[in-house]
Amino acid sequence: MFEDVKRGGETVVPLDERPVHEPLSPNDFVLDSLTQSVVGEPQVVFARAEDTFSDLARAYGLGYDEIVAANPGINPWLPGEGSAVILPTQYVLPDAPREGLVLNIATKRLFYFPSAGEGAAQPVQTYPIGIGRVGWETPLGATTVVSKARDPSWWVPASVRREHAEMGDPLPTVVPPGPDNPLGTRVLKLDMPGYLIHGTNAPYGVGMRVSHGCVRLYPENIELLYDLVTIGEPVMIVNDPYQIGLRDGVLYFEAHEPLEDDVVTPADRLQQLLAEQLDVSGQPLNEHLKEHVRSLATAPRGMPVSIATYDADEVMARLRVVENNVEMDPNSPTLTEVREMMDEIEEEIAAEEESL
Repeated sequence: MFEDVKRGGETVVPLDERPVHEPLSPNDFVLDSLTQSVVGEPQVVFARAEDTFSDLARAYGLGYDEIVAANPGINPWLPGEGSAVILPTQYVLPDAPREGLVLNIATKRLFYFPSAGEGAAQPVQTYPIGIGRVGWETPLGATTVVSKARDPSWWVPASVRREHAEMGDPLPTVVPPGPDNPLGTRVLKLDMPGYLIHGTNAPYGVGMRVSHGCVRLYPENIELLYDLVTIGEPVMIVNDPYQIGLRDGVLYFEAHEPLEDDVVTPADRLQQLLAEQLDVSGQPLNEHLKEHVRSLATAPRGMPVSIATYDADEVMARLRVVENNVEMDPNSPTLTEVREMMDEIEEEIAAEEESL
């Protein structure tokens, strides 16, 4: 699918002729300057016969919706032996203060900015997140972490018990710690009553709109974050499907499909971004560049694209081929079981939408 692509009049090196590298760290990056607002690099991996998008997403630090958006037209359950699967592992940082936790629900990603020593480079960590589905939206705004807990019990809200009872799946008032607890093994409680950042016992839902408003991470990611985040840590939650970032003198535009229940229209969000954005020389974007960004927004794939390059295959030319490091856990669900779990999630979401 990539062999005949040309860029700048020259044929791009086919993916199967590029060198194969070790994958990038899925979570940890360092900013080279205060102005840098893009981290990571786009990668691509050749799937094996048994790989699914869910397997690949988790192995490379991505959420399910991210990898689906980056690979339109490919069967997420059976990509096929040798299929090139793009890994959208480059990110524009949210336009928010670089301190504590910053969550962008539109991109379904969390960014953590630990304190850096004076004169030291700013580290940043990023993780995919599951967010609240339609009718149970994850709230926006500034808050803080007010407490932490290992192996928590889940005190099931009355609204959630009522919903499950109506579906014929009654829940107890309290779910004790253990494999059946949807909070997983770690919880960060926010100063927003009823809202948490936590792990999960259903990792295949990470990167999707699946929760009752809380934010969920892969079990291995919440364990890392839990040990780093302190009580009192600031938290900012934003909703920015369109973002522009700078790296090495190049402006990049990253577009995601806006949330279907967003109260601001996509056109208004894009107009506000373009009205405020400056080019690399510090001048407002000209109309030619603005129109180019608008065209890119019509096909959101969740990957930063250079807005100075009028080439739809700009990202493809930069793809870094990496080793397939998906480890098949003998205790992990079978493909059929995973598909059944995802079908259940989609049915719950559809039922919730119909009830609104």
